[in-house]
Formats: sequence, structure tokens, C-alpha cells
Amino acid sequence: QVQLVESGGGWVQPGESLRLSCGASGSGFSFSYMGWYRQAPGKQREFVARITSGGSINYADSVKGRFTISRDNAKNTWYLQMNSLKPEDTAVYYCNAIMPLGTAYWGQGTRVTVSS
Repeated sequence: QVQLVESGGGWVQPGESLRLSCGASGSGFSFSYMGWYRQAPGKQREFVARITSGGSINYADSVKGRFTISRDNAKNTWYLQMNSLKPEDTAVYYCNAIMPLGTAYWGQGTRVTVSS
């Protein structure tokens, strides 16, 4: 069974940076897509960034130029470097992974608060 565990959330002031990590436990699997979503209070979960097994990357318009997704295949880990954080980035961030046949996995979420 695959489990995803996020880390790296916390409280920062506007303009500061955070780096989120998502580690996948287990063995003998590969993902087609690895990504990040977020859910702000009172809002629906929304897409943030995604990287495919082939290295293609997509970002939500709201984070382009500020967030960077990357991965370490050897460690089954992917990251979200978040720079120039804004109060509107405040949310619970979830990592997501999709297997080649479509099975999706989610992490438990890590809270990011951007406030002065």
C-alpha cells in the first residue's frame, strides 16, 4: 500500500518562502503524475502544480513564477518550493500521486499560513 506523507508547512510572513516535501512509502511502484493541491478555508481543493514521470510540469496561474515543483526519483519524493508567499496562499496543501492505471493517492495535508 502506498502512503504519502507531507512535511514542511508552517507559518511565514508575506514575501517569505517555504519548501514542502512529499515522500511516498512502499516499493515496486511508479507514478505517472506527482503533484500538489491546496484547500483554503471555505473553498474547494484546487490544483497547484504537477510533474509527470516524463518531467513535464504544469502550474496554476496563481502560482506561476513563484512556486517550483521538483522531484527526486531515487527517494520517491517530490517538493514544492514556494517563494514570495502571499496571504492568499494560506491553505492546507496536499500532495497527490497517480499510478499509470489511474489509482490516485493523497497525503494527509500540511498547513501553510501566510500572515503578518
